[in-house]
Amino acid sequence: MYVLGIETSCDETAISVVKDGNEVLSNVIFSQEKIHEAFGGVFPELASRSHLEAILPALEKALSDASLSLQQIDLIAVAAHPGLMGSLLMGVTASKALAFALDKPFVAVNHIEAHLYVSLMKEPSFPALGLVVSGGHTSLYHITDETTYNLISQTVDDAIGEAFDKVARLLELPYPGGPHVEALAKTGDPKRYPFKEAFVKQDPLAFSFSGLKTQVFYALQGKELSEQDRADLAASFQETALQMVVKKSLKVAKNLDTKSLYIGGGVSANKRLRELFTQESPLDLKIFWPPKGLSIDNGAMIAGLGYHLYKKKGASDLFDVSPEPTSRIKHLSFSE
Repeated sequence: MYVLGIETSCDETAISVVKDGNEVLSNVIFSQEKIHEAFGGVFPELASRSHLEAILPALEKALSDASLSLQQIDLIAVAAHPGLMGSLLMGVTASKALAFALDKPFVAVNHIEAHLYVSLMKEPSFPALGLVVSGGHTSLYHITDETTYNLISQTVDDAIGEAFDKVARLLELPYPGGPHVEALAKTGDPKRYPFKEAFVKQDPLAFSFSGLKTQVFYALQGKELSEQDRADLAASFQETALQMVVKKSLKVAKNLDTKSLYIGGGVSANKRLRELFTQESPLDLKIFWPPKGLSIDNGAMIAGLGYHLYKKKGASDLFDVSPEPTSRIKHLSFSE
């Protein structure tokens, strides 16, 4: 089965063709980084307009790279939630139009769950723990099969990628901030600034990065910083943020008694995060990372998960699916 996956939840226009849920035949991503660089973050209206301009060229390239025609596509999958409303609308509308015109089945996909699916695409093992670390989300999930993701905990404020971008602006680094903070941190002392990890009293497993960002803000106030000072700040921030993610993830993995951890989202490309998981994980916990090029938003993750959703639940109703900025997920009851 050839599945066309369309992903426009934020600022990447991404379209892929995936065969039978796990063989990526094409992976086209049109980035909007240059458009949003001047704003230090994603400008929603410009993102929507850029998707409108890029979606047809991305579709043509994805089909060409896969050596397929539109008539050979068996299923159309689209990221329908969560994300920016205007951006989602571009992808959902385009996919509905294609499905209607071609008389092909159509399936709506959860963008966050798809980030986890792309890591388990080649080697699924259940039950498992899933960790999403991206610009818009920081969440832990209990995964029982390819289509079932139960939320355990999430961030109560900023996502980790958003925190990296905001700290990058404080340090006068370019957008997107994550890679630049990581690069600066390589020459810094992560123990120089004793930043504290956030603790959410009402939900000890929840994540919070807003207070850490504020600590960086006050560390910068009224000071003339040398390049080494800036590097130490970046390293101290990064270490504190990543340690929080690693500690909570491993704690939940232990309590769930799972031997598999699947990690997805753009921040999964951070090399220090990978080092920390390698250093601190128990030997019997197997950790899976996204394949190269599939950590950021991409159409392959949508097509892959869409295949399994269609096989298990059938097609979505063209006239029932609407883009939703928030995610339709149920919180899994979990005790310490």
